[in-house]
Amino acid sequence: MRTQSPPAITATKVLRRVGVAALAAALLAGVATPGVATADSTPVSKAAAGQDRPELQKAMQAFVDAGFTGVQVRVHDEQGEWVASAGVRQLGQAAKPPTNGRFWTGSVIKTFTATLVLQLVAEGKIELDSPVDDYLPELGVDKRITVRMLLQHTSGLFNYTGDTIDGKYVPGIPAQGDEWLANRFKSYQPEELVRLALSKPAVFAPGTAQEYSNTNYTLALLLIEKVSGNSYAEELQRRIVRPLGLRSTLVPGDRSTLPGPHAHGYYRYQEDGRDKVVDVSRQNLSLLAGAGDLISTTKDLQTFISALMGGKLLPAPLLAEMRKPYGKYNYGFGLFVQDLGPKCGTVYQHNGSPPHGYGTLMYSTPDGKKTLTASITLVDDAARSLAVKEFQKAVGGLVNTVFCDGQAG
Repeated sequence: MRTQSPPAITATKVLRRVGVAALAAALLAGVATPGVATADSTPVSKAAAGQDRPELQKAMQAFVDAGFTGVQVRVHDEQGEWVASAGVRQLGQAAKPPTNGRFWTGSVIKTFTATLVLQLVAEGKIELDSPVDDYLPELGVDKRITVRMLLQHTSGLFNYTGDTIDGKYVPGIPAQGDEWLANRFKSYQPEELVRLALSKPAVFAPGTAQEYSNTNYTLALLLIEKVSGNSYAEELQRRIVRPLGLRSTLVPGDRSTLPGPHAHGYYRYQEDGRDKVVDVSRQNLSLLAGAGDLISTTKDLQTFISALMGGKLLPAPLLAEMRKPYGKYNYGFGLFVQDLGPKCGTVYQHNGSPPHGYGTLMYSTPDGKKTLTASITLVDDAARSLAVKEFQKAVGGLVNTVFCDGQAG
């Protein structure tokens, strides 16, 4: 789901390893008529009023031209805030996606989870280099695994949605494909997910490598709950959602519906030799507790990432730790550090997708003053056969347009 070398590694390798870490898709030919990109009719700032921003329109339309069903984009920069959408909200209908509709964000929640952990570190309730077992002894986590390792994906813990051990794929809870489709409303408890992962052999010795694993962030959720004495949802509300006024952001729990206006995502499968398409805008994401189960909007994500990068959520030393790249993924704590080249500089980002149907972008400059947030909908399939190439190409064009004035870095 990402551009440039470290994120590209994540998009391809992580897709094969965990299925839900990156977006890939294949669209039914002729299922949807590509819509024309249209800016929000109500200007959101004086600076943006009357500006069509054709370069952004073109970069957004590229997603629809590539076959994605819909896209909504929000850009905040020196020209103000630009909001628009393209494509269709729902197959068979002409209406375009809402420009601030809710969507399943997927792994973008990892940035929220890491922020909550670091806030507890700032309060002296958690130490980054202390063993996780010190806080959660009832789980029997390897005593060598530290909190830092969870946030950096260096714990070696088996990913409960499936992982590769010694070159052999070991299945976990189905998180993509037809088996996921049949079980997409099933409910899971975070401890259940972690205990499944702990029942499997480690992928590598703690701290010796880096592999993206949802288990790390579900375990971080349990850590937050144990130390705070409150549920993850309560801590998210108290520490981030209410202070920032994120009116449309929530942890759904067992909720399977998107509240309010939203674009629809789809999954394609075969039955009796014939293609069928099912609406998967309804799905239960308790499967990815703390690692992929968030509902939000482009506006709320923009507010969050801007506040985080602007130093409003963490003290400077911990924000610096969070943004320090580590390992082959250039991953900090819940953030990918992406170098766009000398002309464009560095951006901090975390993209995401639930198992199928949706993709999310969240990018910011180091000062939080220039941001890009977006949601993409699609008709997905088990092979995720098109989007690793097409998604990266479209994202690359949009990112370059926003952060590099359309020029290569």
